[in-house]
Amino acid sequence: MAVTEPAPAVAAAARTCEDHRTTVEGGVQDGILRRQAQRESAARTYARSLPIVPVRARGLTIEGADGRRYLDCLSGAGTLALGHNHPVVLEAVRKVLDSGAPLHVLDLATPVKDAFVTELFATLPAELAADARIQFCGPAGTDAVEAALKLVRTATGRRGVLAFSGAYHGMTAGALDVSGGADDVRVARLPYPRDYRCPFGIGGDRGAELAARWTENALDDPKSGIPAPAGMILEPVQGEGGVIPAPDGWMRRMRKITVDRSIPLIADEVQTGVGRTGAFWAVEHSGVVPDVMVLSKAIGGSLPLAVVVYRSSLDAWEPGAHAGTFRGNQLAMAAGRATLAYVRENKLAERAGTLGARMLGQLQGLAAADPRIGDVRGRGLMIGIELVDPEATGPDDLVPPPDPDLARAVQRHCLDRGLIVELGGRHNAVVRLLPPLTLTDEQANAVLDRFADALAAAERDPTPRPSEPSP
Repeated sequence: MAVTEPAPAVAAAARTCEDHRTTVEGGVQDGILRRQAQRESAARTYARSLPIVPVRARGLTIEGADGRRYLDCLSGAGTLALGHNHPVVLEAVRKVLDSGAPLHVLDLATPVKDAFVTELFATLPAELAADARIQFCGPAGTDAVEAALKLVRTATGRRGVLAFSGAYHGMTAGALDVSGGADDVRVARLPYPRDYRCPFGIGGDRGAELAARWTENALDDPKSGIPAPAGMILEPVQGEGGVIPAPDGWMRRMRKITVDRSIPLIADEVQTGVGRTGAFWAVEHSGVVPDVMVLSKAIGGSLPLAVVVYRSSLDAWEPGAHAGTFRGNQLAMAAGRATLAYVRENKLAERAGTLGARMLGQLQGLAAADPRIGDVRGRGLMIGIELVDPEATGPDDLVPPPDPDLARAVQRHCLDRGLIVELGGRHNAVVRLLPPLTLTDEQANAVLDRFADALAAAERDPTPRPSEPSP
């Protein structure tokens, strides 16, 4: 039977129905966004620059209430190692729900918790896993940071802490104290090495060596004003600070400095863990074994979970010294065990390293042809593109100044093209890519193509407009 085109009237009616459906869906979304703006606190962040209402999601893709689809390179700020609603995660959660197991148990032992801890310890650096203790905290990474700081202060009897410029460790009081934006706190702030915008104006291995030497001198100088600290906390890759990987040699130097002075080393792997950087844990790139690891985000398989893992010699807690009503999240432990096992068994960390290196290479090629890209950096599938104003360079500037307006414009144009990205860095001028570790080659190409299109569009239309609807 021959296939015929629909009559013009029928085709017109179909288009009218589709237009009506899109209008209705868009109206629903707009109403939800307006009510959010009216009801929620001014502290909301992502909702301001990403005015979408997710209703369905799978893998890399989110579908909004308006019917539009987006490639999600935010991934819950790095939480979704396997993307949205991965089958192994859904199966693990359903199994617990169908079993009739209790969902809330405080810190009681359960088979679900035992399986999670066993899998987690199987992924840890062997030296730490052989002599480790685990502390379950409130379900956010910031609470695990608080616990780690309390732990080392309890174990050492000291109060001060060493932290680094550009750091981000969370939003509660102690975590903010050791983050880069803190003020009026008793925390010694040390230089974190950077190739681009090096604090010593040098970069490279020499810049990292000077940063390490400055740290060593500050600790050994009796007039530095820095007493013997309870611990040093660092990120192997600074995320919110602008996606800045710590040089492996500098990491090893920090380990030696802390060992020689009996200072516990805390590695904040909340965002870098579970394969994100091309190794299961980012400290493994340098071979460093810290005394304490702070873990959250991806370890819960998309559900809230946070822990501190530390050497048994530091286990000086009194019962109840750090607790939380929701530290026994059974669904998160089941989802987390499934995620950890899937990443380990399918070598997704190695895959992230290979694919991330290729994406970095392609972005560096784009940067070579566009002076608005000041720097491309990252490790694995934790990628940052710093945007700059090449016309605003002063006579004493080593590199152009950051351009946060351009970054916001690029973010908006990315969203227009169905790509969700985050901004970070000192001036919010770094476009961040945190895709799931299940990203395919084809999806990676689509992400980079959409970013390149958005960057070109921002040159034609550089004004960053507020996206969130008015209340």
